Amino acid sequence: MSVITSSLHSLKLSSPKTRFLNGSTPLTRLSKPPSTPQNLPYSSFPQIKAMKKMQGRVVCASSDKTVAVEVVRLDPHPKYKRRIRKKKKYQAHDPENQFQVGDLVQLEKSRPISKTKSFIAVAMPPRNASKKAAGESSNAGNNELGIPSESEQQLEA
Repeated sequence: MSVITSSLHSLKLSSPKTRFLNGSTPLTRLSKPPSTPQNLPYSSFPQIKAMKKMQGRVVCASSDKTVAVEVVRLDPHPKYKRRIRKKKKYQAHDPENQFQVGDLVQLEKSRPISKTKSFIAVAMPPRNASKKAAGESSNAGNNELGIPSESEQQLEA
């Protein structure tokens, strides 16, 4: 009986300054990390804001000087980590009413124009134009060499 009581007294903490059995200190003695912005090394630099430009497709152009643009991005699923499509609609300023439904536009961040509009819609060159230009230059190279393409060979036969 005395062995049990002596072991209980040895386990009992007399003050918060003593250590626990596993060697760690009580929570009251742990110091909090400094959370003031003055202690951060680069607090004077402005905050970096990502995604100042986005690409999307116009889904509604019925309002005056305003277009609704749907931006599609790939984001990992929180549990399964598979990349899934996330869609979000933004209201963008179109001062000349030049965009129609289905046009590809680029959204540039600007000052707030209204309660919901803080982007300006800018025209993008179509994607197929660059591929066609590259394809024409490669075809021109083949014609200069005098080598007919497969379609030209079939037409001759």
